[in-house]
Amino acid sequence: MFRRACRGTLLLVLPAALALSGCVATPQPGITNSDTPSRTVPGPAAGVATTSAPLESSQASNKTPVYWIGRSNNNVFLYREFRDASDQDNPVTRALRVMMSQKPLDPDFFTPWQNPKKLATSISGKNVITVDVSADAFNSNLDADMAERAIQQLVYTATAAAASAGLTDTGQQIQVVILVDGHTDYVAFNRVRLGSPTSRSAGMVAPVWIIDPQEGTQSPEGSVKISGRSTVPGGKLHWEILRVDGTAKTPYLNGTVTADADAAQAGLFAISTNLGPGSYEARVSQIDPGSNVQDLNVDTRGFTVR
Repeated sequence: MFRRACRGTLLLVLPAALALSGCVATPQPGITNSDTPSRTVPGPAAGVATTSAPLESSQASNKTPVYWIGRSNNNVFLYREFRDASDQDNPVTRALRVMMSQKPLDPDFFTPWQNPKKLATSISGKNVITVDVSADAFNSNLDADMAERAIQQLVYTATAAAASAGLTDTGQQIQVVILVDGHTDYVAFNRVRLGSPTSRSAGMVAPVWIIDPQEGTQSPEGSVKISGRSTVPGGKLHWEILRVDGTAKTPYLNGTVTADADAAQAGLFAISTNLGPGSYEARVSQIDPGSNVQDLNVDTRGFTVR
């Protein structure tokens, strides 16, 4: 059982009262706590709330869910990819290793984390994931907003991996406690104080993201399905397919689709179209009824039809 013992896992979740606070970085003005980000990203339109992505469901696939940071319009959001990963570690440690040591498939995404010398995780019976990482993971200079997004990147990835592996109760809120070299109160990136149980923060996840196909994948000739999620259930989306020839991109197909408003499938969308062999780019964006901006919170994905 993962909760009891496995490689790359802490054998004990340290209570905050017993953890030492000796490895605290020199703080800068404006320190925030990991469980109370200073702000959330605004919604796509006035009066429309942007939510967090639903927690991943348990799956049989051996793919590991990993969240990355990406830019859209003038904002920065979290986007998810499913990645192949070594089975040497437990699912949560495995996902975090990918997040901290590898590059995203999509060149539009990035990660500010550094490959740590030490990384271990465990889960308590109360849906609390404890992550213990060495201080070298934080060797990046970030501003306050980016530091908060980096912490949420870890929280989203850890909770996604645990839920996908069926290691947590998806009916309860999952929280993450981050220790640094076994201690609480470390100030990550000199911006965010760690140690408090932290949940997914609303507004951090991308308002639109294409789930399938993933960047660089191949699809057979014929009917190609493009699926994804919007954080506005029932909202209208604009989609476009471009043909790619080297660096040239030529509009090929376009249309609109409405994200599912049903609670069980909230925000999901799917587009099916027939495509011949070649390289393509899919673009999906939200439509703001009160704005003339067509490409709002756009996400793109490059793929090949063979």
